[in-house]
Amino acid sequence: MSAPNAGLPRRRIARVALDVPLYRLFDYEIPDSEEVDAGDIGRRVDVPFGTRARLGILVDLPAGSDLPDAQLKPLTAVRRDLPPLPADWFRLCEFCSGYYHAPLGEVMLSTLPAALRRVDPPKPREPKRSAKPSPAQIPPTLTAEQEAALARIAEAGEGFSAHLLHGVTGSGKTEVYLRLIERTLQAGGQALLLVPEINLTPQLEERVAARFPAAGLVSLHSELTEAKRARNWRSALDGTAHIVLGTRLAVFTPMPDLALIIVDEEHDPSFKQQDGMRYSARDVAVFRARERGIPIVLGSATPSLESWANATDARTPARYALLTLRERAVSNARLPTIQRIDTRLEKLQNGISGAIFAGIEKRLARGEQSLVFLNRRGYAPVLTCTACGWISHCPRCAANLVLHLADRRLRCHHCGYERPVPKTCPTCGNQDIQPFGRGTQRIEEVLAERFPAARVLRVDRDSARSRKQWEALLEQIHGGGADILVGTQMLAKGHDFPKLTLVGVLGADSALFAADWRAPERLFAQLMQVSGRAGRAELPGEVLIQTQFPEHPLYAALVRHDYPAFAAQQLDERRQAGFPPYAYQAMLRAEAPQMADALAYLKTARAWPGIANHPDTMLYDPVPMRLARLANLERAQLLVESPSRRALQLFLGEWREVLDTIKSPSRLRWHLEVDPLEF
Repeated sequence: MSAPNAGLPRRRIARVALDVPLYRLFDYEIPDSEEVDAGDIGRRVDVPFGTRARLGILVDLPAGSDLPDAQLKPLTAVRRDLPPLPADWFRLCEFCSGYYHAPLGEVMLSTLPAALRRVDPPKPREPKRSAKPSPAQIPPTLTAEQEAALARIAEAGEGFSAHLLHGVTGSGKTEVYLRLIERTLQAGGQALLLVPEINLTPQLEERVAARFPAAGLVSLHSELTEAKRARNWRSALDGTAHIVLGTRLAVFTPMPDLALIIVDEEHDPSFKQQDGMRYSARDVAVFRARERGIPIVLGSATPSLESWANATDARTPARYALLTLRERAVSNARLPTIQRIDTRLEKLQNGISGAIFAGIEKRLARGEQSLVFLNRRGYAPVLTCTACGWISHCPRCAANLVLHLADRRLRCHHCGYERPVPKTCPTCGNQDIQPFGRGTQRIEEVLAERFPAARVLRVDRDSARSRKQWEALLEQIHGGGADILVGTQMLAKGHDFPKLTLVGVLGADSALFAADWRAPERLFAQLMQVSGRAGRAELPGEVLIQTQFPEHPLYAALVRHDYPAFAAQQLDERRQAGFPPYAYQAMLRAEAPQMADALAYLKTARAWPGIANHPDTMLYDPVPMRLARLANLERAQLLVESPSRRALQLFLGEWREVLDTIKSPSRLRWHLEVDPLEF
């Protein structure tokens, strides 16, 4: 007897990745009208899925499919408007899917620009013709430390090498980056430069463009229009853009001639994605460099403790080469002096010490600028009633509504809920409702009253909501249009203000004894960064930090500009406590309208009998999250820990399949995060 399908033409199968929350790929039949071969793997394709059309990525052309003929739907079209996505991009996505336990299709499609993920994309516009490139900018003379760093990187030779560039603020890390990019371009390669935030891109983009006007520099970040982002991404894929400057997601940009990766401010938490696939762009960049066989440079004045341990821990083989820039690059430029103002002894006036007021007065007399740093925007953290004790709680979150007096609104900085400021207490009708605590708006008001002739400029997320607003504020500062700056961490990173010679820090102590064991590391980095804004040119800088704990080791190290001592002390504490980088962690989180449902799901997950087969993995008890309610959902978490990364990944691979099978209320959502930063 002949086989049932004998004599029938063999089916041609396309295996496709789709942006759906399923851990599988999907088979489609290739119609006779489509000429498809191996050269099309990596192209976008149109396919039917359920009752709608979807866009996917062709990942394979298998010899056959396990699906019966009746279930095989025909592929609709193959899009050939772009070069196929390259093989190293596939490997990068596969790594992220496996390590972060996310569906491969979601990983692949989420890395594409939005305009290229649509079934019906907008018609592309002709890009505006740019001006002819200008005599490139002449580079400055290198310092001896910069020369030594570049020589060390060159000595590593071809292939993968990882370098941690630890340089104090103003030491010229960016110039080292530019020299490395220059080498790369001369060799015909592409360079990828990652920065943590959009606000850092304008100044850096300007410097890179001025140095390499004909290199085809493109930027990739969320402030770009969809069309511009798609055009820039295409330029990287087809190789016409030789330098890509971008934020977190740019780490996935396909670049056929990629030969160098640089991660600036590598310690910054903004490199960690906090929704969807919760990846670390820094860690993904290191994997990409290793897989590609190219050098990577991680730069920071305050490296993450994980990176510092990779470069310095004598107990483990050094994974990174440590390069150090100890001196500022500008001749005669000195690091600022840092002083602690003991607020137990000095009476504050509206939250500000007399020493800071006096320091500002001196700068005003000399025509210099001052920065008062407070990482809390708004007028006051909370509005309260003096009669009944009412507090402006957010109705949707376990948090308070922040008073924004400039537009008379109460806002939640977590979920975005807002309402007008009430004229009387909503509970008892008392008219004497008062702001409690201080934010940047209130400090701005205090300084304007104290120095009426001075130009006070507030710089925070409220005053700079768009890139245009941010650039306008920077122009005002550089142009001498402000005498006193009041700012949050937006002003702490990567900016050079030549006339700024005084930094006063308010409210730093709150992070010293926070529940999150990473808080001291973040505080030190933040204070070191904001201190670096003072005295960047020939003018000496001074930093005044208000604190009730002037003897704290963190402040003592800060005064000495001694990051290595601070890092050594922190790493010693983490080693004794068994915290990362001496342990590996994952976090299972659940959210539901009722806390009981979220905790019940986590308890069921923890009770999985298969844990007995993983003796090196420990599951802690489920607990409510620190911000237990967010946007009307109750949130809980379960910490998973192991001394071995491999052991943890083996456990998570099996456990994740179990998590999908746990019965739960329809509105419950859960996600698994590997290497969590927030606790």
